[in-house]
This record gives sequence, C-alpha cells and structure tokens, in this order.
Amino acid sequence: MLPYGRQSIDERDIEGVLGVLRGEWLTTGPAVGAFEEELAAWTGGVPCVSVTSGTAALHTAYAAAGVGPGDEVVTSPITFVATAATAAMLGARVVFADVEEDTANLDPAAVEAVVGPRTRAVTAVDYAGHPAEYDVLRKIASSVEAVVVGDAAHSVGSRYHDRPVGALADLTTFSFFPTKTITTAEGGAVATADVELLRRARRFRNHGLVRDPQELRDPDEGGWHQEVHAFGLNYRLPDVLCALGVSQLRRLGAFRERRARLVERYNKALQGLAGLRLPTRRPHADPAWHLYSVGVLGGRRREAYERMRAAGIGVQVNYLPAYWHPVFADMGYRRGMCPVAEEFYARQLSLPLFPDLTDSEQDRVVEALHAILG
Repeated sequence: MLPYGRQSIDERDIEGVLGVLRGEWLTTGPAVGAFEEELAAWTGGVPCVSVTSGTAALHTAYAAAGVGPGDEVVTSPITFVATAATAAMLGARVVFADVEEDTANLDPAAVEAVVGPRTRAVTAVDYAGHPAEYDVLRKIASSVEAVVVGDAAHSVGSRYHDRPVGALADLTTFSFFPTKTITTAEGGAVATADVELLRRARRFRNHGLVRDPQELRDPDEGGWHQEVHAFGLNYRLPDVLCALGVSQLRRLGAFRERRARLVERYNKALQGLAGLRLPTRRPHADPAWHLYSVGVLGGRRREAYERMRAAGIGVQVNYLPAYWHPVFADMGYRRGMCPVAEEFYARQLSLPLFPDLTDSEQDRVVEALHAILG
C-alpha cells in the first residue's frame, strides 16, 4: 500500500542516533539543547522547548498560558482532536469557530463573533502546512486579552508574509510524528518569545521542578534539593530522538523543495479534472506542504477513497470535525455548528505526499484518480 505520508530516513539520521547510543546520555543530555537550537533556526530565533509529542506540545502551551476551569479556548474543528482535547482536559470550555472555505484555516470573522471576556486562547491550525491569518487573529485576541496559539503540526518551515512559523503566535506547537515534514519518531515542541511563557513551558515538561537556588522556598535544604511549585508532567524528549531531529532539521530545506515540486506536479496533472477541487495557496503564504488536500465534489469522496485504497493507494481523510467525536457530542456539542468545516470534511481527501514519493508513484496516483473521476 502506497502511504499518504511517510518518514524519510537516511544514513545521516542513523549515524546521528548511533552517536547518542554510543555516548553517555540517552536523555536530558546535550542533544536536547542541540535540537532546540536547530529548531530555533527555523522559527526566526524564537526559543523552543522540546516535548514528547505534538499533543504534549499543545498541553504544555495551554498550561503555560494558564488555561484552566472557567476559561474558553477558541479553535478550529478541522484538526486532529488533540488541539481541542488538551484544552478540555485542563478544564477549559472549547469554542469551535468555523473555517475559511479555501484554506480550511480558522476564519477570523468567525473567531471575532465568539470571543469574549472568558477567552484565554485563540488556537489557529495551519491546515496542510498553509499558515493561518495570524496578523488578523492576533488583533482579535488582543482585544479580549487572550493569547494566540499556533498549532503548527503541519507547518514547520512555512512562512507568512515572509515571517517564519514559530514567530507568528504567542505560543507555537510542532509535531514530529513520522508522517510530518520532519520526524523524531514521536516528538513535538513549543516555541515562544515570551520569557515567562518559556519558563512555564520548560518547567511543565519536567514535572514542574524548580532547581534554581534563587527561586527555591527552602534553599538551605541541601545540594540535592528541588521543589515543585506547580504541577507538571514528564514530557521530556530524550537525546536519542533529539539526535534524529537534529539530522532531520538539517534536511528540512530539501524536504520543503521536494514537497513543493510534488505539489506542483499534482497541480499540473490534476488541473481541470472534473469533480475535483485543488488546494489553495494565498500570495502571502509560503507553505511547507504537509498534505496534498483535494476536494472530491458531487458526493463522491467515499467512492474515491475506497477505490483508491482498493488500488493500493493509501489516501486519507483529514479530519473528522473535532466536535463530531462522541466525547464532545456527550458534552452537548452538535453537528451543524460549523457548516463550512462540515462541508469541507464531506469532500476532503489527502493524496500521498512525502519526500521519497517518486514521480512514477505520483503518476500512478494521478492516473487512478483520473480513472475514477474522469
């Protein structure tokens, strides 16, 4: 089965991991800092905190922002459920705002209609790698003294008005799952330029431990002493995975170029195919494409999905509107609340896209889709 996404691993990656395995540190060692510095080179110098997954990154970002009971977090329903679930697990009420028809990113007008005095965070999702409209969203969030969180699970290496993802929101979260643009096997990160938010994120990913003698409440207890002032979790990304991440980040430019080339080939080969809507790219955006997301019109998405899969082509649907999950339905969320998002979901199909996808494999995908829809 040709997958819709897959990691690209070469000898440099393997040697990087072996170097850690041959060394003294498997976790909490020098590769962690090296990875965070390498990632910061892609965020415009914004400091980064590595964690164990993209979900952990969202949890850490919300915790750093102080999200809790009585707060509201406004976000998109077109995302993996973790974007909303991690806010709900902290006790916040999730408010879903509709998306833009062309990009499937959070619609600023929909956000403006639902923010209020309880809004603690507005979380945009850079769907498929295309950055959300951060400048407008930040103005809206500022009007109610909320932070903007950028869920950049899809968009490491993307740019918006010539500014890098990671420098656009108050807090940005990344995912490094194998299907993403770069991978650490499992892993994620939080980027923020705010010194206090950064401090909170670093503590939260390490049980909330405080070790700085100037901040300890009982500094004379002994050299071994450490304290927890606020609860955190063990979200530390180990050196062995950070070493893989360092190697992968050094290939990110090449990954971006190959993905862009594949997107260009898809656009050319599928242009004009009846019943198919191609992805949008706005002039001010430079996406590091994570998904090649098309719209299958005329109610034929399921047919296309099943026939492509039967042909050995692993297309995927990204995503079920988050509030359709039973866990949200059981809390009273109802279908129909974000009609643009639901219409997008009804036609969405992701075609295979990853750096090692060959031209001949891509041609096979195109021919199969033409045979179904042509």
